Amino acid sequence: MKVVQTNQAPAAIGPYSQGIIVNNLFYSSGQIPLTAEGVMIQGGIKEQTHQVFKNLDAVLTAAGASFETVVKATVFIKSMDDFAAINEVYGEYFSTNKPARSCVEVARLPKDALVEIEVIALVK
Repeated sequence: MKVVQTNQAPAAIGPYSQGIIVNNLFYSSGQIPLTAEGVMIQGGIKEQTHQVFKNLDAVLTAAGASFETVVKATVFIKSMDDFAAINEVYGEYFSTNKPARSCVEVARLPKDALVEIEVIALVK
């Protein structure tokens, strides 16, 4: 196993890593809309989702992967009412590659985020 760490995404806020590579697969930890400095961004669901994708891009790049190599995404949302808005942003990042995905509404997310996303990707 290889631990993935980058200063271009927020540091883990608990006893876990930003991601792990096993063989040729990268498993990310869930990303919430914190900046790389650890500050929660201001704004609604679309702004938060864009920040989550910025963080995912950073950890994917550090792992030698990309949005084009993601095979599975799991999306956790505070409200299913945000599903359409999240899908709109999600589609900007997965326009050609459309990985398998699960999306679940949860009672609460870390730091009271509105969205959290984790991915599994092939490493180039």
